Amino acid sequence: MNTPKRYTVTTALPYTNGPIHIGHLAGVYVPADIYVRYLRLTGNDVAFIGGSDEHGVPITIKAKNEGVSPQDIVDKYHAIIKKSFEDFGITYDNYSRTSAPIHHETASEFFKTLYDKGEFIEESTEQLYDEQANQFLADRFVVGTCPKCGNEESYGDQCENCGTSHNATDLINPKSALTGNVPTLKETKHWFLPLDKHEAFLKEWILEGHKKDWKPNVYGQVKSWIDDGLRPRAVTRDLDWGIPVPVEGGEGKVLYVWFDAPIGYISSTKEWAAREGKDWEPYWKDKDTKLVHFIGKDNIVFHCIIFPAMLKAEGSYIMPDNVPANEFLNLEGNKLSTSKNWAVWLPEYLEEFPGQQDVLRYVLTANAPETKDNDFTWKDFQARNNNELVAIFGNFINRVVVLTNKYYEGEVPAPANFEAVDEETLAAVKAYPAVISSSIERYRFREAGQELMNLARLGNKYLADAEPWKVIKVDEERTKTIMYVALQIASALATLSEPFLPFTSEKLKGILNLERVIQWNEVTTEDVLLPASHKIGKAELLFSKIEDETIQKQLDKLEASKKANEAANKVVEPQKDTITFDDFTKLDLRVGTIIEAEKMPKTKKLLVLKVDTGIDVRTIVSGIAESFKPEEVVGKQVTVLVNLAPRALRGVESEGMILMTENAEGKLVFVNPDEANVANGLQIS
Repeated sequence: MNTPKRYTVTTALPYTNGPIHIGHLAGVYVPADIYVRYLRLTGNDVAFIGGSDEHGVPITIKAKNEGVSPQDIVDKYHAIIKKSFEDFGITYDNYSRTSAPIHHETASEFFKTLYDKGEFIEESTEQLYDEQANQFLADRFVVGTCPKCGNEESYGDQCENCGTSHNATDLINPKSALTGNVPTLKETKHWFLPLDKHEAFLKEWILEGHKKDWKPNVYGQVKSWIDDGLRPRAVTRDLDWGIPVPVEGGEGKVLYVWFDAPIGYISSTKEWAAREGKDWEPYWKDKDTKLVHFIGKDNIVFHCIIFPAMLKAEGSYIMPDNVPANEFLNLEGNKLSTSKNWAVWLPEYLEEFPGQQDVLRYVLTANAPETKDNDFTWKDFQARNNNELVAIFGNFINRVVVLTNKYYEGEVPAPANFEAVDEETLAAVKAYPAVISSSIERYRFREAGQELMNLARLGNKYLADAEPWKVIKVDEERTKTIMYVALQIASALATLSEPFLPFTSEKLKGILNLERVIQWNEVTTEDVLLPASHKIGKAELLFSKIEDETIQKQLDKLEASKKANEAANKVVEPQKDTITFDDFTKLDLRVGTIIEAEKMPKTKKLLVLKVDTGIDVRTIVSGIAESFKPEEVVGKQVTVLVNLAPRALRGVESEGMILMTENAEGKLVFVNPDEANVANGLQIS
């Protein structure tokens, strides 16, 4: 397809069992929004479609854990997710939800169409069943060992360690996530989509037709699946949460979430079209429409094999032109984990970094995991903000605006003669739209973002070389030309930054007082973007420096999560060998009070304590210096083992031991009496 008449762009539907985090943003939503904003700026007809996936098993798990209904969960998180996207500047034409009546209707009709055409296989198979819970176990209700990589925490549908999709019955040593019991096999009837029937079509369409234009990570995963041989895939499940199977015999069953969820793109498009007075069908059924799915790598099989097979079986839909899936984003060297709170959550970021949406958008684009997993670190976030957004982009704009106001009271000066450097610079500016377009249209958003920053670098270099602050003292006419050229660069940045830095672009357009929208291609075709005599506004900082203490707060939050996880996963030491009552009575445990404390020289862990045991005042060396300062323990009442044989530690004889344990955060705490002012020397028995 050379020149599409329209574009339909979709993003993976997030599960409504938690808020959005940076992994979701980097993998799916930021690149999709860049692409769509670019398409709009180039005058294209675009339907940008999204929504919440509200029928997944993770939602029912969340509801069980919180003691509420699944509807309560999806209502809560749909609102949170939708607002987060709006506040972050993700510009959907329609953001729907799979609990909407129009989606239930669309998905049911789609199923019935395939059913009536005889596209399903109806089979009775043995599925895992939890006798105690009295229910069949959906994929995410089963945990076991992955048959491919040996990961002992694989789900029933997919291993998150190696990415392999499988059936729950393929797991080794499966256990129910509901009760922990070993499930049994029980017969149940389901409908299957025979993917093997569509294998020849998929080979021709993808392996031959998209060998050169699909990303290697996507193409490679699809090829692996097809080469391994496709098998029928169940499209129904034994559950009570979801869209009821709309045919006879479907009682007590729902549409499998991976059948129903991608149909959510179609139902969301219908919802948008009805609201806008449009016809939805050309956006899904016209061969002159370009359909693009933005997803993460864990969704490749569903969008490149299963959903296309569904569309092919239905018969009237177009196939996606591209599925530019990204790999995973890690956080500070570790895999993102929602259950372990190892994430940067979008609602928290928006609250803690007000007005800095574009900083996160820029950093996630610069570190996008486009072909391999990548890492987000807070230090890199700070460096890219301070060294690139502030020092390059922001610095250039600030100098141009300040000097224009200083020299010409904010009025764009009329240029005098253009020197070769001016003409070369303006020609270079005109080349940037095509350069950035090429990267965006090949889904190379990292590359495109850096080309935008290169335009800001061009502006900085031009000003630094031309030195208008010096030239104005000797040649006012030359200075006018320099500032005129610099203002044209600033205007180009205002337009070309919009897909990447939309809030900054809007602010910059306000500073430059741009009354008309400069379209993408006009940066190339128009000789004048900001005419002479045009009045601009006063300088405002586009970006602000991020200080070390701000970053440290974020690192401290992650460290707290790490310690909480370590405490939660800490293995309790097994019971020691059994002792007799006589053995216990040999221990002389007494209440004591620390009356002096000092750090032992040349050690990190040891404090030298003077302890009043009620029997005497003795010296005890204790390894607690990393948890307590000497002044913090003086006056502390403690439990002392007083009849421990003395031993020398770093030349100091220690006469006893103080009882300690650790709290949930791994911090040492004293084992001491609940009651205050218990007399020293009282025995503990």
